[in-house]
Amino acid sequence: MPRRADMVVTRWGARFMGRRFPVAIGRGGVTKEKREGDGATPAGVWHLLHGGYRADRGARPATALRLDRIGPRDLWSDDPNDPDYNQWLTGSVHRFSHETLRRADPLYDLVLASDWNYPLAVPGRGSAIFVHVWRRPRYPTAGCIAFQRNHLVWIVAHWRRESRIIVQP
Repeated sequence: MPRRADMVVTRWGARFMGRRFPVAIGRGGVTKEKREGDGATPAGVWHLLHGGYRADRGARPATALRLDRIGPRDLWSDDPNDPDYNQWLTGSVHRFSHETLRRADPLYDLVLASDWNYPLAVPGRGSAIFVHVWRRPRYPTAGCIAFQRNHLVWIVAHWRRESRIIVQP
């Protein structure tokens, strides 16, 4: 049962702390059987653990969550064959497939890592299920949840340690 501090997400929007927000979800819709590369947002209950922000593009948002500055060498492993699969890493060279967290576009100017298949990742169950800034209104993601920047800043400012994300199928 959702609590007031929970965010409930459907394909039509999100509800959090008495407010409604437009949302973008995965191009594959919502799934109960998440697989790496399917483009779907996994249904279920998640927690936000930590995140990052681009200090060169704005101040650190006020939040109870741990936020680190995203540097030019920060990346997220999305290769099921990588021993560091589904982990935030820092390094100049990484021989496995990965996402660069310091992007030219604004998607990861504020990015939050969920506990979907993390920290003990099962290879192939999906990596990098983030909450981040959307590309444009309701434009599908690769499986993440995305919001308009000012909405995401409001959400992280009101996030509580007991808050959860409930993604409904």
